[in-house]
Amino acid sequence: MPNFITKRWHGYHMVFAMCFSLVLIALLATYNWAYALFGLAVFLGLGYVLYQAERAFREDFTEYVLTLSKRVKGANQTALERMPVGILLYDRKGQVEWHNPFVREMTDRDSLIGCPVGEIFPGLEESESRSGKMELGERTFEVLHHHEERLYFFRDISRLEKLERRYDQEQQVIGYLHMDNFDEAGSGLGDQERTQLLTNVRAAITRWAQEHDISLRQFDSDKFFLVFKRESLDQLIRNRFDILDVVRDMTRQNKIPITLSIGVAAVRTSMVEQTQAAQAALDIALARGGDQAAVQDGDRVVFFGGKTNAVEKRTRVRARVISHALANLIKDSDRVLIMGHDQPDMDAVGAAIGVLRAVRMAEREGYIVLKESNPSISGLMEAIAGNETLEDAFIPPDRALQMVTENTLLILVDTHKPSMSIEPRLVERTDRVVVIDHHRRGEEFVKDPVLVYLEPYASSTSELVTELLQYQGDRITMDNLETTALLAGIVVDTKSFAFRAGSRTFEAASFLRRHGADPAMVQSLLKEDLHRFVKRAEIVKNTEVVYDKIAIAVGEEEEKYDQLVIAQAADTLLNMKGVSASFVVGLRDDGKVAISARSQGEINVQLIMEALGGGGHLTNAAAQFDGVTPAKARERLLEVLKENFEEGGDED
Repeated sequence: MPNFITKRWHGYHMVFAMCFSLVLIALLATYNWAYALFGLAVFLGLGYVLYQAERAFREDFTEYVLTLSKRVKGANQTALERMPVGILLYDRKGQVEWHNPFVREMTDRDSLIGCPVGEIFPGLEESESRSGKMELGERTFEVLHHHEERLYFFRDISRLEKLERRYDQEQQVIGYLHMDNFDEAGSGLGDQERTQLLTNVRAAITRWAQEHDISLRQFDSDKFFLVFKRESLDQLIRNRFDILDVVRDMTRQNKIPITLSIGVAAVRTSMVEQTQAAQAALDIALARGGDQAAVQDGDRVVFFGGKTNAVEKRTRVRARVISHALANLIKDSDRVLIMGHDQPDMDAVGAAIGVLRAVRMAEREGYIVLKESNPSISGLMEAIAGNETLEDAFIPPDRALQMVTENTLLILVDTHKPSMSIEPRLVERTDRVVVIDHHRRGEEFVKDPVLVYLEPYASSTSELVTELLQYQGDRITMDNLETTALLAGIVVDTKSFAFRAGSRTFEAASFLRRHGADPAMVQSLLKEDLHRFVKRAEIVKNTEVVYDKIAIAVGEEEEKYDQLVIAQAADTLLNMKGVSASFVVGLRDDGKVAISARSQGEINVQLIMEALGGGGHLTNAAAQFDGVTPAKARERLLEVLKENFEEGGDED
C-alpha cells in the first residue's frame, strides 16, 4: 500500500493522540491508580481496534485495486478488439506483426501476420509520420502513420467523405451564355428564316439546360444567365461543353454561323464576387474569339471549345477611339517605354517601331526595350544599326528599369502576359500599362492596365498598330524603314498573306506601301542563311506522325536551335500532305525547351499549348519549358494529345 494512504492511519496526528493519552493515564495514576489501570485497558483495547481496522482497510483496498486493474485491462482489451479504429504494427521489413480485429474486418482476410503492408494495402508506403486518406473498395479510411513506432491507425471516414462530396456537388455555380454573331447571323436570310434559325438555337440551348439541370434565364436578346450545381458542371466538363458543337453544327451552313461563348465561375466566395467572376470568365472567352467556354475553377481558368476561327468584329470606329485614347496617354506621360515578348519576332519589333512613331508624333521621349537580337530579327536590327533615328531608341532592360518614374507609360506589344515579356519587373514597377496584342487572351493578364487593345481577329500586332497610326494625325510622315518593319511584321505572321489575312490586313499593307514600305526589302530582311536551313532539315528528318494527321519532330538532345528555326520547321511540316497539325520540339540557345505548334484550322493548337503552359492562336501557338529535356517535353505533349484525341477533345 502506498505510504500516502497508510499515513492516513498512523500519521503524526495519531502518534500525537496516543502519546497524549499515555501522558493523561500517567497523570491519572498519581491520583488514583485504579482509574489509571482502567484507562490503560481502554487505551490498549482502542489500539487493538485501530490495528484491526487498518488491516481490514489494507485487505479491502488491495482487493479493490486488483479488481480495478483487472477491469482496466479488460476494458483495454475490449477497446482494442471492438473500437472502430484499426491498429497495425509492422516490423523493420514492412511485414505485419500485430493488428486488431478492425484491420481484419477492413481487408476480409483471415491471416495478415507476416504479410507485407504494401500487399494488403496497395499504395500505402512507409514514410514519415503524416495523415492521409486511403480508398479500399467502396470505403474511405483516414490513415495516421507513426514512422518511429512502425504503427498505423485507420479510421473509417466513408460517411464523412460522402457528406463532403455531396456538399461539393451541391455547391452552386453561376454562369453567363452569350450568342456570338447574333445580329449578323440573319444577314442574307428572310424574316421567317431568321426567326426560325434563332428559335432553333434557343430551343437547343433550352434542351441542353434541362438535360443538365441548369436554371436558364434570358435577360437580353443574345444573353442568358445560368445557375446550376457543381455536379452539373462536372458533367459539362466531362462532355467538354458539347452545346458549343451542337449550335455550331446547327448553323454551319449559314454565311455567318452562330456560336456560343460561356463564362462560368465555380469559386467559393460571396454571390456578388461569384457573379463578377462569371462575367470576367465570359469576357475572357469573348476576348479569345468566342466559340468557347471559360470556367474559373478556384484560382485557375480552364477553356473548352475554340475550334473555329473568330469572325472579325472590330471596326474602324473602335480603332479611332483607341488611337485617340493612346495619343492622350502618351501626351500625359514624360517618357514612354515600349516592350514586346521575350525572344521577339518581326511582328513584335515592327509593332514597337510603329508605336515609337506615334510617341514621336506626340513629341514625347520614347524607347524600345530589347535585351538582345536573335536570328528572327537579325536582318532588321542590322538595318536599324545604320539608321540614326532608330538606332538610339533601343535600350536594354536594366536601363529601362532605371528610367521608370511615376509618370512613365509602358506599352506592351504582341503579348499580354507579364511573364512572357522581355522584363517582367518593368511591368510590376510601372503604374500605367497599355496592352496592344492580337493573341487570344489567356489566364494570365496585366493587372489593371490603363488601356487594352486586344483583337484576336487581327492577323498581327503590326496590323493593329498600323491602323492606330492612321488616326494619330492628319498628315503622317514615316521613315521607309519604319513602314517596312511594320509590313515585315504582317508578312511574317500571315505567312506572306496566306493565313489569317483579312480585308483589313490588305488595307493596312496598302497604307504602309503608300508611305514607303519596300516589299523587296521585306524579302531581304526575311532571308535565311544556309546554316539555319540545314538545321531545320535536321529537325524535319526526325518526324513521326501520330493519329494519322499530326506531325511531331524533335531536335537532337544536345543540339541547340534558335526560336526561328523551330518555328520554321513547324511551318515546313504543315505543308506536308496529310498533315493537319505540326509540333516541333527543340532546345533553345537560352537553355529552355520550346515547342512550336501549327495547324490548318481543323485542330486547335492553342488549347494544346495552353495545357502545357503556353498559348497563341487556333492555328499558331507555342510553349516553353525550364529544366526539362526535349524528350521529356515530347512526352508531355503526347500526354496532352492523348487526352484530346482519345478522350474526346478537339478531334471532330
